[in-house]
Amino acid sequence: MADNSTDGLKHRINSNTISEKEEENVETKEDVPTIKRSTSEDFTQYISEMNPRWKSWWIRTIFTLLMIGGFLAVILMGPLALLLLVLVIHTKCYHEIISIGHQHYKKYNLPLFRTLSWYFLGVTNYFFYGEITAEYFAEFLQQEEMVTFLLQRHRLISFLLYTIGIMLFVLSLKKNYYKVQFALFGWYQLTLLIVLTPSHLIIQNMLTGLIWFFLPISMVICNDIWAYIFGFFFGKTRLIKLSPKKTWEGFIGGYFATVIYGLVACQLMCEYEYFHCPLNFNATTLNFDLKCSPSPTFQLTHYVTINPTIHQLYQALPTIIRNGMTTIMALCGFHLQSNNTEVWLYPMVLHGMLLACFSSLIAPFGGFFASGFKRAFKMKDFADTIPGHGGIMDRFDCQLLMGVFVNVYIASMIRAYNPGRLIQQVMFMEKSDQVLFYQNLKDILTTKGLIQ
Repeated sequence: MADNSTDGLKHRINSNTISEKEEENVETKEDVPTIKRSTSEDFTQYISEMNPRWKSWWIRTIFTLLMIGGFLAVILMGPLALLLLVLVIHTKCYHEIISIGHQHYKKYNLPLFRTLSWYFLGVTNYFFYGEITAEYFAEFLQQEEMVTFLLQRHRLISFLLYTIGIMLFVLSLKKNYYKVQFALFGWYQLTLLIVLTPSHLIIQNMLTGLIWFFLPISMVICNDIWAYIFGFFFGKTRLIKLSPKKTWEGFIGGYFATVIYGLVACQLMCEYEYFHCPLNFNATTLNFDLKCSPSPTFQLTHYVTINPTIHQLYQALPTIIRNGMTTIMALCGFHLQSNNTEVWLYPMVLHGMLLACFSSLIAPFGGFFASGFKRAFKMKDFADTIPGHGGIMDRFDCQLLMGVFVNVYIASMIRAYNPGRLIQQVMFMEKSDQVLFYQNLKDILTTKGLIQ
């Protein structure tokens, strides 16, 4: 009995103690003012508690919109800004790939690895951009004799600079590390080939006409966005082992979305000379001229005469349906004329369809190639430059393959000769050679009856 009384007394004492502490806590809470969290803190907590899948979605979406907005802003700044943008991007891509090699081989403490990698980048840029300067800025630069001398002997100077790099590499060789050093040498030479050569060709595409720059790049962006959207919501079947997140649903959805975008974008850009005129530098205004007479590729051309029976069926449709179909066809580049009996379109629209097919079916393999490279070094991304996307190279791996294809396509199928570019090249010839060129051209044109 005594023990039970004691236990009951202890229980009542503990209960009283707890209740007193609770009262103290209540009083304390009432005395201390409540601190409200800021909106940014609430948003940060919301993001941290979000499902990782949706968190990745929103981060990727936000930075995609920011990148697209920035890209459009640079386009509005003009061709010179675009040239600078390409230079910055390919330099950053080169840096990301070279950094992987540096991290992988830094344990060997090899001399001049970083120095030589940047030296060869500078020499290659000098070669490529010197070629562009000689072709497009000759009229402006020929006033300076020293500049004219350098550009006339540009390839020789470029080769000598490259040879100096080879000599420095040979002098840096260390015993017992020959194999590693030659592996590194091959690393940055292959990186130069993969990154700088396509970027140079992309610039050549741009100078042929901004449509050859903006259209393929935007197609790859469109395909990447819609493939991600379709894959995110409907993706179930894996496309390729190298990229576990790529699905057949995303791949197919991205294809159809890119083709539709390509038709509409081609139609709009063909109507503005800003996009289809070749870029010719004006030495007077110190800017590029974007005015020209459109070439046949950018002129409405008659392609098909509609069968009378099909025309009658079309005319029998309700007016609202017929007008809607006509509007949709016009947006996609197919114009009905002569009382809806003929189909006219810009030839560029057909080229755009082929570019759209390549950008959505073949160009993604540039991304798969990059994925295989990252898997070889057990990396998720090339860098963490862009939240939700990875490095710059992660976003431009497909663009490099697309840029090369467009350059080859122009040379093979379009052959968009630029008379202004030819004149710029003539301006860098010796004065005696310029006179000889003029006399020979005059004789040829006179013989053909083109001039008297």
